[in-house]
Amino acid sequence: MPLDTGGLTSLDLRTGGDRETSRGGGLTPTLEVGPDIGAALKAARELRGLNLQELADSTRIRRSYLAAIEEMRLDELPSRPFTIGYIRAYAAALGLDGDAAVERFRRDEPVADTALRAPIGVTETKDPRVTLVVGGGMLVLAAIVLWNIAQRAMTADAPPPHTAPAAAIAKAKLGAPAGPVALGAPLPAPVESTTPTPYETPGLAAATAAGGSSDAVVAANKAAAAAPKSTEPPTATEPLPPTFVARGTVYGAEPGASVVIVQARKGASLIVRGAGGAAHFARQLSAGQAYRVPNVKGLTLEVTDPAAFQVFIGGQSKGLLPAATIAAEKLTG
Repeated sequence: MPLDTGGLTSLDLRTGGDRETSRGGGLTPTLEVGPDIGAALKAARELRGLNLQELADSTRIRRSYLAAIEEMRLDELPSRPFTIGYIRAYAAALGLDGDAAVERFRRDEPVADTALRAPIGVTETKDPRVTLVVGGGMLVLAAIVLWNIAQRAMTADAPPPHTAPAAAIAKAKLGAPAGPVALGAPLPAPVESTTPTPYETPGLAAATAAGGSSDAVVAANKAAAAAPKSTEPPTATEPLPPTFVARGTVYGAEPGASVVIVQARKGASLIVRGAGGAAHFARQLSAGQAYRVPNVKGLTLEVTDPAAFQVFIGGQSKGLLPAATIAAEKLTG
């Protein structure tokens, strides 16, 4: 009578004549087969009839990573946390327990967790500005060091300072007076340092005397205009120098081109006009400055104060300027 072998799928003869049969339930894949978890996952995949590309499409994991897991080439995989995640996803895609697959992997590869590694393909780049800043700082530091070295070298090569001979120093000490030094009389202040005459505002004194009334100023101006003007030439209140001595800048004609010189005794303005009334020279002269009148016909001199100017003919004094407005030809007459 034939045996019923409907449920028998494989027959394994063991040593000693024992036989082991496995039925359909024995074809269920397990994570404990093979030398490592990679071999177990590969066996389960092949049992399902799947290839690596199909698993890569379903798990979104690179095909090269799946192949490296099956062959346990861990150096081709990212850091350990990423590898554990890939194994869990691989097992789940095959319908297996992902946590059990991870536990088998940890038993197969009991390596302590290390620092996280960057994903493969990422390159670390340095900020180029940091390099520029560091390089610039080094150049500045090198320049400062070289400058100090050069300064020290130049100082070392410099000749010693000049000193007077010992004999000259001893002679100077012998010539110095031993007692008190006698001082002369104080000298007058320079011409440029004299205080100018205070400016008086026309009509201010009359307005002040009238209590600040503007009518008093108008009346004073009318009285001054109606009063007869004095035609007498100004007189000097102090002796005048007999000869011309330049005590400042001499404007006008070149030396030898004219013999008429007008020198300011104090600060005052001088205007020289031509025959047509055009101004040839206009300046505020300080005390000591002079103007050499050109030998040109039709010149007229206008000054603010005749007593502020002294006239010299051929270097000899002719007194003060006769009037505020005078023709140059009358000065030599």
